[in-house]
Amino acid sequence: MEVGFLVFPKVQQLDLTGPYEVFASWPEARVRLVAKSVAPVVSATGLKLMPDVAFAECPQLDVICVPGGVGVNPLLSDEETLAFLRRQAAGARATTSVCTGALVLGAAGLLKGRRATTHWASHDLLAAFGAIPVNERVVRDGDVTSGGAVMTGGGVTAGVDFALALVAEMAGRKVAEAIQLALEYAPAPPFDAGTPERAPAEILAAARSRGAKLRAERELLVAEASKRLTLAEMSEAESRLS
Repeated sequence: MEVGFLVFPKVQQLDLTGPYEVFASWPEARVRLVAKSVAPVVSATGLKLMPDVAFAECPQLDVICVPGGVGVNPLLSDEETLAFLRRQAAGARATTSVCTGALVLGAAGLLKGRRATTHWASHDLLAAFGAIPVNERVVRDGDVTSGGAVMTGGGVTAGVDFALALVAEMAGRKVAEAIQLALEYAPAPPFDAGTPERAPAEILAAARSRGAKLRAERELLVAEASKRLTLAEMSEAESRLS
């Protein structure tokens, strides 16, 4: 089972390393880090990542996963990356994302009419890509068995849940439960502040304030990406009519 994670500058490393650990614990899976080139990539928090394969040499993947992070913003208009995702999605059993990686799938035109989720701070932006926003930790749209499914995870730590859910669908619940046990994945956070609904009001307000600049930039980029998709669809429709 070929599993590939997109890596890019300022990726949120836990979006990647959480589900990576799950898939790498599945004996039937071969997990790759995929990037424009095999040059080292530095995450948003300074962790250096070494890609295994460049876009041009990447084989067809059964699962393609896009993590999120600050570095997502430039990808929303990066046609080389978006084109790579479209090519992979055409043959993948599951096109997936963690956190704001869903916005990249949206910019590639892969979420139109599909149920999806993402990090709470960007959840409302999914609709601009024609997606159906769902406020759940893991959201699947389509059948993994027959191929062409889309599975998205919510913010950051939801990547582990997403990966376990996908392994369960592909290999069975017992395999996924064995991986969960091996990783001792039994969340019991010391505070109940992990969602906007549960976090203290002052904590939520501070988080929104810190992210305001990034959010404003992201809103503009999402609007531009959505417009490009609409124009591309109109052009395609005109070509069919002619």
